[in-house]
Amino acid sequence: MKYLKPFFLVTDIGFIIYWIVTYFNLIPKEWAFKDYDNPIIIAWNWSFFPLDIIISVTGLYSLYLYKKSNTKWRAYALISLVLTFCSGLQAIAFWGFSLDFDITWWAVNLYLMIYPLFFIPFFVKSDATSLAESVEKGKAL
Repeated sequence: MKYLKPFFLVTDIGFIIYWIVTYFNLIPKEWAFKDYDNPIIIAWNWSFFPLDIIISVTGLYSLYLYKKSNTKWRAYALISLVLTFCSGLQAIAFWGFSLDFDITWWAVNLYLMIYPLFFIPFFVKSDATSLAESVEKGKAL
């Protein structure tokens, strides 16, 4: 969690700030992605809102549980990481299929795709080890 915490704070608080800024239409037009005021693109962008907020809630909640020494933090952290990867992947896929390349928006979404990949294996390996230990002790399955 020592290394994961800063990523969660930046990402989860960043999503909340992004959606507040988006709601109040505070992104300058020159910073916005292509066709930002197209109604279809607006709907596409807002389709990420529920996903991004779930990411923020699960990520911040996992930090809270970790601070309280509650082992459920791991499940919430893993959910947050997987959904973060999916959020970045969906945006990159859309822009890739649209042949739209803007380094700023791509960089942010590549960050969302890449950083979880460094942490997800830790959770998967750790969960597999816990399951194997439980099976050995006759507590699982």
